[in-house]
Amino acid sequence: MGGRERPPKARNARPGRRATGPQAGGQAVDARVEIARLEGYLAWEAEVAAAERDARAFADRFPWLSPDDRDALERAYADDRLRYAEEVVDRAVERCRQLAARYRSECRRICARWAAVCLSVALAAALLAALPAALHG
Repeated sequence: MGGRERPPKARNARPGRRATGPQAGGQAVDARVEIARLEGYLAWEAEVAAAERDARAFADRFPWLSPDDRDALERAYADDRLRYAEEVVDRAVERCRQLAARYRSECRRICARWAAVCLSVALAAALLAALPAALHG
């Protein structure tokens, strides 16, 4: 069937992450990235197989179709299903990126507040420590 012509778009590793592992062709290989790619490939192949299986089941409902019409129907069904699956994955990836950016921003804001609180406490402690010496001196 025609579903395998449209693999999902390549997803890049998260920016700012250091690659680890041995050098391969001038590029450092991160095992986590490679495992994620393999998982993505296997998940996509499972989706392709499910789309083809469901396309055959759908075409079975129309026993009067000629073999060419049946193949065309199966191909169209599988292509539509895979296109939809790719759109769902793309939307999920985009939402994950949005959430990651939001969480990074929140984390920076919280860290800045904690730094301000710690600095204020340290300054207050220093002033309180110096105050008795200033009053007696």
